Amino acid sequence: MTTATATGALGQLPVVVIGAGPTGLAAAAHLVDRGLEPLVLEAGERAGAAVRAWGHVRLFSRWGEVTDPAAEKLLAPTGWVKPDVTTYPTGGDWAERYLQPLADALGARVRLGARVTGVSRAGRDRIVDADRENQPFTVHVSYADGREERVLARAVIDASGTWSRPGPAGGDGLPALGERAAADHVSYRVPDLTDPAVRARHAGRRTAVIGSGASAFTALAALADLATSEGGAGTKAVWILRRGISGATFGGGTADQLPARGALGLAAKAAVDQGHADAVTGFRTRAIERDGDRLVLVAEDGRRLDPVDEVVVLTGFRPDLSFLDELRLGLDERLQAPLALAPLIDPNQHSCGTVYPHGVKELTHPEPGVYLVGMKSYGRAPTFLALTGYEQVRSVVAAIAGDHASAERVELVLPETGVCGGSGLFDQPAAADEDRAEESAGGGCCTPAPALIQLGATGPAPSCG
Repeated sequence: MTTATATGALGQLPVVVIGAGPTGLAAAAHLVDRGLEPLVLEAGERAGAAVRAWGHVRLFSRWGEVTDPAAEKLLAPTGWVKPDVTTYPTGGDWAERYLQPLADALGARVRLGARVTGVSRAGRDRIVDADRENQPFTVHVSYADGREERVLARAVIDASGTWSRPGPAGGDGLPALGERAAADHVSYRVPDLTDPAVRARHAGRRTAVIGSGASAFTALAALADLATSEGGAGTKAVWILRRGISGATFGGGTADQLPARGALGLAAKAAVDQGHADAVTGFRTRAIERDGDRLVLVAEDGRRLDPVDEVVVLTGFRPDLSFLDELRLGLDERLQAPLALAPLIDPNQHSCGTVYPHGVKELTHPEPGVYLVGMKSYGRAPTFLALTGYEQVRSVVAAIAGDHASAERVELVLPETGVCGGSGLFDQPAAADEDRAEESAGGGCCTPAPALIQLGATGPAPSCG
C-alpha cells in the first residue's frame, strides 16, 4: 500500500527519518518546530533500540551535551525535567529519561518495528534523469508483522547509525577464514559481565580482544576486573593489536582533555601492567581455526597464538548502504562518508576534539533531498560528536524548510575538546541518587584529571560510536 498519491503536492508529503535514536528523534523535533511533518521509521521495537543495546555504558558526555534544544522544547509541555547537566548518563539513562519521552511526545509520528528496505524516486531508478528532482522519494518499509508499505516523502533523513554492522576480525576488512564457523565463540560487542551467562563464558578462561579503541579498552578493563573478583580466578585477556604499542596507544591518560576517556585508557593500561592482559602487536588476523572446543588465531605472517576460549572483535563499525542503492550518493571511497565531510573526519588526521561543527553544505549529495546524518554520516570514521549530530539535523531541517540562511549558519560552539559519543567507565556515586556522579576532586571544571576506576560497580560495554 502507498500512504500518499504521487499526484499530491511534494511539499505536503512527510519527511521520512530513518532511525529513532538520538539524532533521528532530534531531526523529528526540528521538523515539528519548523511546522513540517516527520515520519520516523525505527526497525527496533523501542525508541533508541541501539542505545539500549549498550545501556550499561556510562557516556563520556554529560547530560548537558546529549540533549537537543528543539527536543527539549517539544518535551517541555509534557512536564519533562532535564536531568542534572553536570552528570554522566548511562545508555540506559539516556534511553529511558530522554529518548523514550521524546518518542512519546512525537506520538504516532514514530513507527516501531518498521525496517526500511529501500529508498528511491517514484518511477525512477538511479539511471533515469528525466524530471527526477520533481518526483517524491519512495521509501519501502517492512514491518515486524510481515506487512509491507511504500511511503512517499518530500525528503529523507537517514539517521540509522552503524550499530548493526560491526567490523570483522580479518585484518583485510573481511571476515577471517573460519570466523563465521566459529560464531558460537566469537562476539562483536564488549561483553556485559553483569549478565551471569556472559560472565560464565569468560570467568577463568582465556579471551582474545581484537581492537585498539575505547571498546577494546573497556573489554580489557572489564576482564581484568573479573580476574580479581570472586569466581574469576584464571581469567586472562589476550589483546590483539594490528599495530605496535606507542605512547599514544592508551590515549591521553591524565593529560586527556576528556577525563572519562583518559580514565578508560589508564584502566586498560593497568590491565596490561598487572598481567591480566597480554598484548600481541603487529598481528593482522587471517584465520580463526578450531582446536577442539577452543580457537586458534592465525596472522597474515603465519604466527599462531595459543588457544583461546572466546574472541571479542572490536574493530569498529561500518554503514549499511544497501537500502540506499537506488539513490545517487556522493561518498568518499575510503570512509563511506559524504565527500565534503570525509576530509574533516578522517581518523588519520582528526580526533573528536578537532572536528568542527558542520551542516547541510557538507552533507549534501548529488541526489537532492537525501541526507545521511549522525553516526551514519561518519561512515567508518569512529570519532562521532554527539552535539555535532544535533547541529547536523538543525542545519538539514532548515534547508528542507527553505531557510537557507539558517542552514548555512553554524549555531553550535563546541568545547575545545569536542564531545565524544563513546563509552566511559565511572565509579558509581556513593550517594543514593545513582544518576548523579561526583566531580573529580581537585580537577578543573572543564578538564578534571582522570583516575583509575572501580569496574565492578558498573557494567562495561562497547562504545556507542
